[in-house]
Amino acid sequence: MKERLRLLLLTFFYSSLSVALLAQTPIINKAPLSDRIANYDINVKLNPDTKVVSGELTLNWKNTSPDTLNELQFHLYMNAFKNNQSTFIQESNGGNLRGITMNQNDSLSWGYTNIKTIRTADGTDLSSNWKYIQPDDNNKYDQTVMALSLVQPLLPSENIKLKIRFETKLPKIFARSGFSDNYFLVGQWFPKIGVYEHSGIRGAEKGRWNCHQYHAHSEFYADFGVYNVQITIPEDFVVGATGILQNEKQEPDGWKTLTFKAEDVLDFAWTCSMDFVEIKDKWNDIAITALMQAVHKQQAERYISSLKIALEYFDKYLGKYPYKHVTIVDPAFKGAGSAGMEYPMFITTGTLWKLPKAMRFPENVTIHEFGHNYFMALLATNEFEEAWMDEGMNTYFESRIMDETYGEHNSYFDFDFYKTGTLDSKISGYNYSASAQLAPIELFSWKYPEGTYSMMSYNKPAVFLMTLDRLLGRETMNKIWKTYYERWKFKHPSAKDFCKIVMEIGAKKYQKTYHSDLHDFLKQGIFGTNTVDYQLASIKNRNLAKQTGLYEQNGKSLLIKPSDAAESEFKYLSSVQVNRLGEFITPVEIRIYLEGGDSIDKIWDGKDRYKIFKFKTDRKIIKAVVD
Repeated sequence: MKERLRLLLLTFFYSSLSVALLAQTPIINKAPLSDRIANYDINVKLNPDTKVVSGELTLNWKNTSPDTLNELQFHLYMNAFKNNQSTFIQESNGGNLRGITMNQNDSLSWGYTNIKTIRTADGTDLSSNWKYIQPDDNNKYDQTVMALSLVQPLLPSENIKLKIRFETKLPKIFARSGFSDNYFLVGQWFPKIGVYEHSGIRGAEKGRWNCHQYHAHSEFYADFGVYNVQITIPEDFVVGATGILQNEKQEPDGWKTLTFKAEDVLDFAWTCSMDFVEIKDKWNDIAITALMQAVHKQQAERYISSLKIALEYFDKYLGKYPYKHVTIVDPAFKGAGSAGMEYPMFITTGTLWKLPKAMRFPENVTIHEFGHNYFMALLATNEFEEAWMDEGMNTYFESRIMDETYGEHNSYFDFDFYKTGTLDSKISGYNYSASAQLAPIELFSWKYPEGTYSMMSYNKPAVFLMTLDRLLGRETMNKIWKTYYERWKFKHPSAKDFCKIVMEIGAKKYQKTYHSDLHDFLKQGIFGTNTVDYQLASIKNRNLAKQTGLYEQNGKSLLIKPSDAAESEFKYLSSVQVNRLGEFITPVEIRIYLEGGDSIDKIWDGKDRYKIFKFKTDRKIIKAVVD
């Protein structure tokens, strides 16, 4: 009994010491950049043999609403991998996502998060006060959301502090997070409080918890806060994480503890592997760490140089990157399911051994995933409900950066025998898809028609935004983006918030140029299902004959014979016909090319089913381009 008491006292002492050390980690930002609603102190240990992360977190959460709350809701994302009846596994065709299939015969493939205990700061035990809920589909087997009943109501402006002991078994990677041999990508791994949206936030008419289940085709939504995280792992593992490393301490028996701090972030992810090669660099005052697989070490420069391009571009055209570090993770080959993911200050990329430079996959994925640090991590979109505001806006910027850096029509593939640009690939995906008109882009992501998530959240909104860009002009569009960032960084914008800024800055110019209502364009593009399809139908050049026949002159009839006819001022009566095949109505520009290289530009409001432009010219029309 005495020995047990001594162990309990030692456990309490070291636990208290850990929390105290976490609390004493230095301040990074002189003043808060966000409202810091959800703050976490986390102390965990990874067992690389059992693939289990276990420990305790302290959540300090503030009720910023005018409502009195009787419950809190939490995400338990790893329970998506608990069994084959979870909503995630069912929606991913039994565990098949991004072309990678889960091995359900391997017991290590499954994952979960178990809640051991929940206590308030004063010691009140809430461990029996929680239950699983399924707010989206009533699937009783889905355990990715829990509701916690409070003993004492939480009043407006009050804080609550909870201590939660938990254990997370990481699944074998096939989707975003987990392990592959001795490579670990640890994302969405701890009990994470949802977002309480009070009246006025994202159109809420009354207070509500926004805490969706984990769906196969949706990502995340969270409030900002400060994270102090201690991770204990074997000493031969190399670690990368959200945040900035504060301390590394050697522990007995071949272990080490690393302390990370991240301020004004909405999530914390980390990775570790014995095989990482660590490469460090810098852009201005921002530190860069690339964690490379040894076989890909020579491609580190491709990642780092494209990250610097993205940092500079976003800094210039959107706003300043507020963090001081970025970690790039090059996943293990068998952990490819974790490639192409984004967390604050932390992105995963992907490449292949000896990938030729003419295939710019590493550059593209690095630029894209870093862009999420703006459209997911700073402009904290609800990715469950408005995925296009993260993926689509980011894909639009990805296309801009890639095409302006590497070439408009060769930024993606640049072989002598085949070239294509990044925006070209998005437009092709939109134009040749039979599914583009099946749903609006403004739709809960798991409610998109099956097989259309990428179209609706990536390609379609990117093409829509680039069309808006070209209608308004790049200068106006840049002003819209800067205003959007400054007004909504560290907040939760909605589609209507973005539209309000577009109308505020671009409506008058649009009306003056096209004599159309910009609101109609936005409504069609975001909330409608119609697709854009304008067709160049015909080009005709008819020779203008000399003037012959009977004409009135000075009150008398005059006969002009062919032999007496004068040369006409114009040689041709030419025409260009453009048809509207789609139901989406937008102004279009038509450029008409004449022999000799000159051109004529025309603007059509695009409302009728067709438009014929007629010209008398001294040269033939040889070509025309719509939009």
